[in-house]
Amino acid sequence: MEKFLIEVSARHVHLNSDAVNVLFGKDYNLKAKRNLSQKGQYLCEEKVTVIGPKAKFDGVSVVGPVRKNSQVELSKTDARKVGIDAPIRESGDLKGSGSCKIVGPKGEVNLEEGVIVAKRHLHADNKDAELLNVKDGDIVCVNICSKDRSAILKDVVVRVSDNFTLSMHIDVDESNAINFSGEKGEIIKV
Repeated sequence: MEKFLIEVSARHVHLNSDAVNVLFGKDYNLKAKRNLSQKGQYLCEEKVTVIGPKAKFDGVSVVGPVRKNSQVELSKTDARKVGIDAPIRESGDLKGSGSCKIVGPKGEVNLEEGVIVAKRHLHADNKDAELLNVKDGDIVCVNICSKDRSAILKDVVVRVSDNFTLSMHIDVDESNAINFSGEKGEIIKV
């Protein structure tokens, strides 16, 4: 079976153009710091503060490019710490999700909904999806053999697009639970 890269996705925000203008100034353009594994995605130089009812996180990374809707991705531990009820969802599924305040150097945005815990997912282009015998929207199980804490992660949603590079994304909580240190994963039948 084909093995694939697993990446840990820490807390971050995606911003729409209105939020960028409020947080960083009118007609501001986000500055790319480094490219991420998914084509066209990049870590920005800009950072923001995410504020919930109980606490805040300073220095939260912004991921570009600008999106249609602003979205904050936290781990479940992060969400509990700041007091946000963030559901586990696929990216972009924001209806009825958690709320927060995002603060930048020039202003703040009250996000009425848009805070989620990203559902673990596997990115694949059409060629890799065919090799793995999966299609967009499939739910699979992934085996990760890590030192002292190997695990089978269920409920991994497959996302297929020719814009994607083969890799699985888990959050910091999942990474810590399996003592992750760069191992690769493979789809298994259970």
